[in-house]
Amino acid sequence: MHPNNIHNSPYDFDALVVAHQDLSNYLLINLYGNKSIDFSNNNAVLELNKAILKHHYRLDDWNIPKGYLCPPIPGRADYIHHIADLLGEDSIGHQIKGLDIGVGANCIYPILGSQIYNWKMVGVDINTAAVSAAQTNVDLTSNLKNNIEIRHQENNANIFEGVIKPKEYYHFSMCNPPFHSSEKEATKGTLRKLENLSSINTKAEPLVLNFGGQANELWCNGGEALFIKRMIKQSVNYKTQVGWFTSLVSKKDNLPKIHKQLNKLKAVHKTVEMSQGNKQSRFIAWKFPKE
Repeated sequence: MHPNNIHNSPYDFDALVVAHQDLSNYLLINLYGNKSIDFSNNNAVLELNKAILKHHYRLDDWNIPKGYLCPPIPGRADYIHHIADLLGEDSIGHQIKGLDIGVGANCIYPILGSQIYNWKMVGVDINTAAVSAAQTNVDLTSNLKNNIEIRHQENNANIFEGVIKPKEYYHFSMCNPPFHSSEKEATKGTLRKLENLSSINTKAEPLVLNFGGQANELWCNGGEALFIKRMIKQSVNYKTQVGWFTSLVSKKDNLPKIHKQLNKLKAVHKTVEMSQGNKQSRFIAWKFPKE
């Protein structure tokens, strides 16, 4: 993980339980004799997230509606820290303002940007229920209200249009795009994740498709590559209002198509590699030369 990521050390479950007592209902001893939870149990993961956000990020409370994505916070924090490095290369020292495309009900990126770096954040989503839940999460902690604004994208054909207002400027945009191309592919991916998690559990229980995720969170026509290519095309119209455009790229094989689109539009771009344990991830960052 990024050296500034506080999650480089194992979870301190004793401290987390002090911050959020309900987590104690899901503690178990893993195969290595350490306190842990069953990471294939979405209720356990939800309570772990609440504890992490209360203990490490000073939230009063946090929640998501049933069926929505429950994000792995260490990896989400890594994206934030790497964006901070990206901005640091440009010697940006004043108040940072960022835009999260697809904020989701969990509102995790604006929360982390606010609580780690005191950034001002605008979170945008097409789903009205997600917008409402994200706003609730902001309202639950007074400090977040000063730093985070939630907006609804009313047109699913648009990514930036309709949410970036005239004369607004963002130092960066970020996005965790839907990475599957269909519901069938998303279901297969979830089953694969559950099988991997269950192989390290101490209890043998039947696999249940209990990981959250709405359609717009998990899949879209053409999958991740087409979504990011569309974002790149639309970003041209906002090149003077956003410093760095960025997006996670979950599938490395999609990079050549994305790079080709960026080169075609004469964008300056870089791919930033990240790793969380055995998991490798990355994000693409691009901007347009000043004319």
